[in-house]
Amino acid sequence: MLYPNADDDTDAPGGVSRRRVLATGAVAGTAATAGCAGGGNDGTDARTRRATVFVFNTGDGTVSLIDPERDELVGTRAVDLSSSFPSNQYTPELVDTHEESLWLNVGRGVRGLSAGSLSETAAVETESGANWLERTPDGAHVVVSAREPTHAQFRIDADPSSDGFGEVTAELDRAAEGGNGDRDGPGPCDVTIHPDGEYAYVPDIFGDTLTVLRIDPFEIETQIDVGPVGDGPARPWMATVSPDGRTLLVEHDEGDAGTESLWDLGDPAVPEETARLTAADGLGERPLTSEIGPNSDRGYVFTPGSNDVTVVDFEAGTVADRLDLDGSAFVGTWGPSRTSLYVPIQTNDEVAVIDHERGAVVDRIDVGPRPYGATAAGVRPRSDPASDISLAMARLGLTESAETTYCIGNCACGHRL
Repeated sequence: MLYPNADDDTDAPGGVSRRRVLATGAVAGTAATAGCAGGGNDGTDARTRRATVFVFNTGDGTVSLIDPERDELVGTRAVDLSSSFPSNQYTPELVDTHEESLWLNVGRGVRGLSAGSLSETAAVETESGANWLERTPDGAHVVVSAREPTHAQFRIDADPSSDGFGEVTAELDRAAEGGNGDRDGPGPCDVTIHPDGEYAYVPDIFGDTLTVLRIDPFEIETQIDVGPVGDGPARPWMATVSPDGRTLLVEHDEGDAGTESLWDLGDPAVPEETARLTAADGLGERPLTSEIGPNSDRGYVFTPGSNDVTVVDFEAGTVADRLDLDGSAFVGTWGPSRTSLYVPIQTNDEVAVIDHERGAVVDRIDVGPRPYGATAAGVRPRSDPASDISLAMARLGLTESAETTYCIGNCACGHRL
């Protein structure tokens, strides 16, 4: 699961130097077109101030645009890149103007894309091909986990009005912590941020630790050893904090089928594990990521090994249901209203819509080839005739290969760490 496209160069840095630069040309282009829609000062008119789910298709470097009010595909844009784990925890509420950015993991770092034009607004290279990121609830920062070979945490200025937008404002080199066996670091994998904005939680897959970061100042607050349920390592690798800040879900690449742990955040700085779910408890196979319902009472764990979503009841600490997807899905995102969960099914070129109140898959939407990552926003990109030409060329295979993103499992070929 961890290295689906491994080759002899998987761990090679590749000679790429860290580039912490703001894509000023893209920003200038975005600003020049900001008022063209004829709307208010932010360039957002009634036609584009619409909730949108963005689904990134790894097969052709396009993004599918879904209207979550009608659950319909309303457009597809060629962006020549893909993202497997875009920031989506607070993005649906934060991104409400065209000048805001969607933050994505792309290539060997992270990028910002304008919500209005889908042009690049920021780029930070981490010297790792495996990156995860989340934006803080106040929108001020993006926190990045860069796994091997970097083993580092980054904090990026994400305030579009800041003079330092897109710049790294703090960095933690964690390689010295080491990891299991011959690993050269703890493998910080994923990041999720507490709704109070003070702490971020990072599972360390090679260190068997859960690291609590204080965001300002940017430092390690707490580090907790995570024990296994069997003979092997616990391998925590993904995590999600509930909207009420009381529960943390952690996925583990542990054993033959994977496990899921629940943590109490009564003290946000010191999480306490309360339950560990396994296949014997009804958990689906290979839990990878999760999302948590708007009422903070249920977790939706994407279990691609069994082609379903495992629903976890927080109060009981048990598996409540398994929702059949008829295909492999690795991530999902809530729409801005947080009533439905949108789940890209990469093996079927579609998105499954899970209605939270009904607890069921209620619709399926055809999208582009091999969809993987998804996020949402309160606005929709403007129409652009040039993008239609780019889309046609991409579908005809007349463009260069899109820049890849790190996936786990069935993913975009050619990506390297």
